[in-house]
Amino acid sequence: MTASPDLWPNPLIPGPHWTSHRFIPSEVMDDQFKHQLSMMFFGMSDLGECLEVAAQIAPDDEESWIRAWAALAGRIQRRAEEWDSKGRHISASSTYLRASTYWRASLLHCSLPGDPRVREYAAAAYDAYNRYLELSGYPGEFVRIPYEGSFLPSYLYRSPVAQGPAPLLIFFQGRDAWAEDTRWIYDNAIRRGYHCLAVQGPGQGNALRLNGLTFRHDWENVVTPVVDIAVQQNGVDPDRIGLMGLSFGGYLAPRAAAFEQRLKVCVANPGVMQWGESILDQLPESVSQALAEGPEPFNAAVAALAAESQLVDWFIRDSSWKHGVKTPYELFQEFAACDLTGVAERITCRTLVVDGSEEQFSEGQARQLFDALTCPKDFLHFDAESTAQLHCQNGGTAAAAEFTFDWLDEHL
Repeated sequence: MTASPDLWPNPLIPGPHWTSHRFIPSEVMDDQFKHQLSMMFFGMSDLGECLEVAAQIAPDDEESWIRAWAALAGRIQRRAEEWDSKGRHISASSTYLRASTYWRASLLHCSLPGDPRVREYAAAAYDAYNRYLELSGYPGEFVRIPYEGSFLPSYLYRSPVAQGPAPLLIFFQGRDAWAEDTRWIYDNAIRRGYHCLAVQGPGQGNALRLNGLTFRHDWENVVTPVVDIAVQQNGVDPDRIGLMGLSFGGYLAPRAAAFEQRLKVCVANPGVMQWGESILDQLPESVSQALAEGPEPFNAAVAALAAESQLVDWFIRDSSWKHGVKTPYELFQEFAACDLTGVAERITCRTLVVDGSEEQFSEGQARQLFDALTCPKDFLHFDAESTAQLHCQNGGTAAAAEFTFDWLDEHL
């Protein structure tokens, strides 16, 4: 909706809700930028620092995104190291925390697996975050979860207020964000007496960038090794294990829950029934038609579309890397395999399906998943009144935590 002084008094917010304002005139980049802003609530980013970066980003220009965030991360990192060298540990810890956020942000829109900056920035983010944990005393510890000859880099956050054997919430993100950045989950968990295990699965975080692990549709083969380790942790009640997935994780978590029987609850935020369908819905109909014609017509159709759109070009390259495929046709076969048809009804644990009135990446998918479930289930819908109506409640994580953990307190 265009700005109109007759309808909306503030021309910088050209609609009835805050979500109509874009900091970057690109739907995906703006969503990713709002994700960084959301972390201010926990001291993981700061407004002026983020807006300074936004001023340097050209819409859908991947390189400008990488350089702007990395330059900020480097400045903050150097400041943290200076405080650290002086023994100013309070200042150093908070500064390391923001540096780690910005190193991860630089890779959020980076689809260049062969670029040496990927490993450099990923390692820098890891080192800064671990130093933050050391200096701050925040109750998080790095753990390696064995996985098919490698490991899943993860963080276990132990609740300082847990009484006896306590519930454990396992969670992971989707195709873009990092679990460390999703502090609204692990911080709220430990304050409520849950332990929390934040997992970087194949295709995510440093499991992808440092360990070379790529996505798979049969996510139960990821979650089962995680649960194997989780139930062995001191202070964890093995009968009170919860699983949560965000974004693409809204498919991954219910897929795992259909086969992993040790889960008491599952949260899909937002729920996704068919990942491939949700992707195709955002592309021209001609692309879907070409997919039905076979590999060569489809690869040509996607190449033509990518030549016209920086966003599509980035998405195809980024997704191909994360799924470990070489061609667009192979990629969309992987997307199509991420389908809960005939699987969702196998879930037996109580499941919460989350949706938002302005869900822009998988519209309608949450309701499809909810309708397919035969287990005890609940539907949580964030509307404009909550101000948490965007994808994964970007910009509204306080409300997201309050409503989500109210449900978890009742059922986990």
